[in-house]
Amino acid sequence: MGENYFGITDTGKLRNNNEDTFIARTIENTELVLACVIDGVGGYNGGEVAASLARDTIFTSLNKTSASIMDSMTEALTNANEIIQQERLKSNENRQMACVLTLAIADITGNKFYYAHIGDTRLYLFRDDTLVKVTHDHSFVGLLEDSGRITEYAAMNHPKRNEIDKALGFDADLNSNDYIETGESPFLPGDIILLCSDGLSDMIDNNCMTSILTESENLSSKANKLITAANDAGGKDNITVVLVHNNKSPLKQTATKPVTVSKKIAETLNQQSVDPEESITEEITERTTTQTKRTTFLSVLCFCLGAAVLWLLYQNHEKLKNVAVPSIKKNMTLQEQTFFDSIETGANKMQIASQVNQPILITDSIIIRRDSLFIHGNGATLLRDSIYMGPGLMFASSCKYILLDSLTIENFDVGILMQNQALHLKNVQFKNCRIPVQYQFLLAGDTFINGAIPDSLYFHSDSLPQ
Repeated sequence: MGENYFGITDTGKLRNNNEDTFIARTIENTELVLACVIDGVGGYNGGEVAASLARDTIFTSLNKTSASIMDSMTEALTNANEIIQQERLKSNENRQMACVLTLAIADITGNKFYYAHIGDTRLYLFRDDTLVKVTHDHSFVGLLEDSGRITEYAAMNHPKRNEIDKALGFDADLNSNDYIETGESPFLPGDIILLCSDGLSDMIDNNCMTSILTESENLSSKANKLITAANDAGGKDNITVVLVHNNKSPLKQTATKPVTVSKKIAETLNQQSVDPEESITEEITERTTTQTKRTTFLSVLCFCLGAAVLWLLYQNHEKLKNVAVPSIKKNMTLQEQTFFDSIETGANKMQIASQVNQPILITDSIIIRRDSLFIHGNGATLLRDSIYMGPGLMFASSCKYILLDSLTIENFDVGILMQNQALHLKNVQFKNCRIPVQYQFLLAGDTFINGAIPDSLYFHSDSLPQ
């Protein structure tokens, strides 16, 4: 296998056969890395047959990709599902066979990865010594864990942990928008993606995985240590691990060599026969005296300026408290900062530049407190960064009228969080958002509440933009 990818599978301690399989290789004539973990569904005959059929089909379908990597991945999963369905009809013994899988294609040159997922195998992103689960388990217990209703430990030990809602082979048609979970994410130099079967994630927790991935060893050693840790914890199921590393070196700034002796001292030493230590002492004394005078002058000047500013603020405090001051968010991308600044300080009607052809990567919630705002997206996409888990847009209760037009919101657990009914949508698409719009009701505490909460948000869906 290559230096930047590695895969391994193990039967575990309690199983007699291995229903897991995987793919870890580059796609022909490209530098794209194809990674996939496939787990035959237990409890039914032919789980390993379904996994093998899926692997062969995906391998063949993605040996060459089309212009759209995401479309190629979705098509590969659809083809695999059709072949499994055909085999179910042919064989009475394996008529209930199925498998779950997580598929990823890493574009290391472009610093991005794409994924498609069905079931309870998992995809994690490891960045800056932090491990984040990217995919969602398609199960009731997975929903409880992802929504924060139960802890990771409780989910790992839940009696219905392995009861899944989706798998290749369960349904003849995968064309519904939410059956296949898809997405894309930045894949920065130093990042690692981990694909694994539930034989790993059911046995060891996030902290254990993180401690192993943090070690300064190659991918082969890390993958084998993950397998060993799962077996040491019980090894109740087959265990499969695939790792892909963006092994490009991060950009580093070149340090400037400091000058240890000043030009003035060097000239003095060259022209006169004097004691170097005496010259240096004189130079330091001269500099210290000059710096003391400068510091005193600057201190007086700063005090005067500060007093003047405080006086102006006092005189104009009524005006100043109504002026919107742009917030500064750390570690924003350039497009994200531009988008945020336009919302904070711009007019009530704003447009995202039509020439923006790359998604606007959202690394933290964009909080909007404007009374009214019209955002025309011109087809732009707000895309969640993989290591951020919060809502995309948050509208405060002070908002009275918000209109979003021609905008796509992608890969958020909660796309928009509202506190009232000020939101209006036009030609807005939510992709891979578990909850597109969530309303947060603020109710008075320590008192009885009377009234009804509406059960309709008055939205309708159109197949074509109007």
